[in-house]
Amino acid sequence: MTNSGVTIVGLFGKIGAGKSTVASRFAELGAEVIDADALAHEALLADSVCRQLREHFGEAIFRPDGSVDRTRLAATVFGEHPQQVAALAALEQIVHPWVRNAIDGRLQAAQAAGQGGRGRVVVLDVPLLVQGGWHSRCDVVIGLACDDAIRHQRLAARGLSFGQISAREAAWEAGLGHDDADYQPDWTVDTAGDLAYTSKQVDRVWQRFRPHEHESSGELP
Repeated sequence: MTNSGVTIVGLFGKIGAGKSTVASRFAELGAEVIDADALAHEALLADSVCRQLREHFGEAIFRPDGSVDRTRLAATVFGEHPQQVAALAALEQIVHPWVRNAIDGRLQAAQAAGQGGRGRVVVLDVPLLVQGGWHSRCDVVIGLACDDAIRHQRLAARGLSFGQISAREAAWEAGLGHDDADYQPDWTVDTAGDLAYTSKQVDRVWQRFRPHEHESSGELP
């Protein structure tokens, strides 16, 4: 726990590794979760963001009511075609600053609320945790270990094509600089099993933050 009374925990793993599942369990245990994907959806409602999207992508990604059609936007930016790669980079330049400001604001609010109080745990569910430099704001980074085959099965079940999966993973890898390519988290959670298996591991990690709540739970991993 930091001097602010808040422990910031970052989740590090590829798409489909189970970040949302782990974050949800932390929330059930009492942590505050900052969900970057949810904030990205909020960004698409912001007038300033929509104005930039309209200037760059035109009306094709908007519904008749003026809202962003996320399905059309995803088809525009996710894929292996060079135009899609360029479109994704443009989208990130528009949306990421808004999301970054929102995350920073929530972290500041959490730290202010934690001053002098009982330790709070804030979990950063950010897809590009290391690539975006957010790991430097964390007290603990938890790596999510999951076989690629299992991740790909989960993503296919969500309706993502092989090309879409490949494009998103390429974007994830591209964001890792040379110095971060071998980045090692502080702790690791195996997310390759079922929900109960993953939840049990998260519970054990939680004991590190709240040992007095589980005095009879046995040894920590």
